[in-house]
Amino acid sequence: MSKRETLEIRSSADIVHVRQQVRTWAVEIGFGLVDQTKIVTAASELARNTVDYGKGGTVILETLQSGSRKGLRLVFEDKGPGITDIKLAMTDGYTSGQGLGLGLSGSKRLMHEFEIISKVGKGTKITIVRWK
Repeated sequence: MSKRETLEIRSSADIVHVRQQVRTWAVEIGFGLVDQTKIVTAASELARNTVDYGKGGTVILETLQSGSRKGLRLVFEDKGPGITDIKLAMTDGYTSGQGLGLGLSGSKRLMHEFEIISKVGKGTKITIVRWK
């Protein structure tokens, strides 16, 4: 039975709430501690980007089932300024702000699936999946 929930991301308090919910869902699915940490870290980075660069948005948490495999999909979406050069933004060390430039590329490395769609002036949608 799949489960789905949408959370608002507008502030630092919302980022904490996203982290807590993602960990709870990962535990319920049966992910081990290492996988839980990877998922929560990626979610935290993308939630922070949603607030800092996207001016707020949402995340959809969704459980997945493919045969005997279980997974967790997170879809972060904002209506911010968008990303002009996705390839550049995915480069380790690149930042358009004050960060270390590891959020997007690091999140991609932590997950099994990573998709980014961004339109300048319209916003960004990032989908990540981790399978058990």
